[in-house]
Amino acid sequence: MSVHKEIKRVTTHVLSEMKLRGEKIAMLTAYDYSMAKLVDQAGIDIILVGDSASNVMAGNITTLPITLDQMIYHGTSVVKAVNRALVVVDMPFGTCSGNPLESLNAAIRIMKETGADALKIEGGKEIITDIRKIIDAGIPVMGHLGLMPQSINKYGTYTVRAKENEEAKKLIDDAKLLEEAGCFAIVLEKIPAALGKTVAKELRIPVIGIGAGGGVDGQVLVIHDMLGITQEFSPRFLRRYHNLAAEIKGAVGNYVQDVKARSFPNENEQY
Repeated sequence: MSVHKEIKRVTTHVLSEMKLRGEKIAMLTAYDYSMAKLVDQAGIDIILVGDSASNVMAGNITTLPITLDQMIYHGTSVVKAVNRALVVVDMPFGTCSGNPLESLNAAIRIMKETGADALKIEGGKEIITDIRKIIDAGIPVMGHLGLMPQSINKYGTYTVRAKENEEAKKLIDDAKLLEEAGCFAIVLEKIPAALGKTVAKELRIPVIGIGAGGGVDGQVLVIHDMLGITQEFSPRFLRRYHNLAAEIKGAVGNYVQDVKARSFPNENEQY
C-alpha cells in the first residue's frame, strides 16, 4: 500500500490515519535543500532533520556538539525544498533538559525560524514537563525512546537497549507517558523487535522504528547510510539501497583524469 495520491501534504492527522488503516510510514533524514527535494519528490512521508547532521555533515563522533543555530540552519534549508512530506527537526542536546521555559524558547525558535512542521525530542519521564509545555504551546512533538544518542555518555555504548525486563517496562511506561502528554508519534531506536511490536500495539499514535523490528508502524534511516555514502557504519538494522560512495569516487576520478588529459572541456563545452 502507498499513501493516496490525492494527499497533497502529510500532516500529523494523515499519519494517524495511516496507522489506523495499517499503512506503513516511511521516514528518512535530510539536511540540505538539494537532497530534501529529491527525497520529497520520491514520496517519503516524513523528513527528519536529524541531529545526526553532527555526524554525517560535520564529521563529529557523536550528536552532542551540534548547536541550536546549526539545527535551525539545516531545518531552514530542508523546509524550502519540501512540498509534501512532514518535516520534523531534532531538538539538539542541551535544549530540552529539565528547564521547561528554556526548552520552550528553543522549540519556538526552531519552529519560527525554520518553518518546520514538528520537533523530535529524546527522552521520557525525566523531561515530560518540558515536553508538555512545548505541546501546550501548540508545537507538535515526536518522542524518541530506546537508544538515545544524546545520552551516549550516560550509556557508554551504542548497544541494543531495553533487553532486560526493568528497562523494557520503563520504555513502555515512558511511551504511554509521551502519548498521554500529546506526542503525535514516537521513534524507537535499537530495541528488541518483540518490544517494538508490543509498544506499537499498545499505543494509538504511530511508532516508527530504527532497529526496532518490523512490527512497528513505520521505519526511519539516515539517508547517508541507506544510500551508501557513509561506509563506516554497518549495524544489523541498516539496509544499503545503493553504493553512492563508489559511484561518487568513480565520477570524481573520471573528472580528474579528463582535466589532466585536457579532454575536458571539449569544443562543445566552451563558449
